[in-house]
Amino acid sequence: METNGGRPTPAQAHSALAEAEHIQASAAALSATPWPNWFFATLTLYIAALPIVYGGVMADEDWLLTRSTWMGIMVAITAVYVALLAVAGKAWRDKTGVALRLDVLPKRATLPLAVGLPSILVGSAFAFRATGWPGWLIAASVIGAAASVGFHLAFVRLHRASA
Repeated sequence: METNGGRPTPAQAHSALAEAEHIQASAAALSATPWPNWFFATLTLYIAALPIVYGGVMADEDWLLTRSTWMGIMVAITAVYVALLAVAGKAWRDKTGVALRLDVLPKRATLPLAVGLPSILVGSAFAFRATGWPGWLIAASVIGAAASVGFHLAFVRLHRASA
């Protein structure tokens, strides 16, 4: 890299400015989402935990924990998720003055997610019960978390484009 006595060349300065603008745009896109980042993280963790918990509930015999413990975990994480969803929705309403509506999202993205993700999350528990192999649960957890992140990023892009 060529410099002028320790100072960046004009090309280097332009490159650094372009990179800084890209970083600012990325940060702005993340902050543009209606879901607070804490809720996005909570949702992703919830989706990743569901297959494991379903697997524990549906196992033929006690697997790692008793079935009643798995049921208690399921009820607890679902209650926490629903409560945090209400808090996130209220935060969005307070911020914008309108209720968060998921029906305005593109159907080509939400329909496959609404049908496919539950099928994968619940189907992995049935596959685990049939085979006894926990890899089904782990794979469903990874797929669910990836879908959550992907949907969040797509929603950020859509929200940013409409703002």
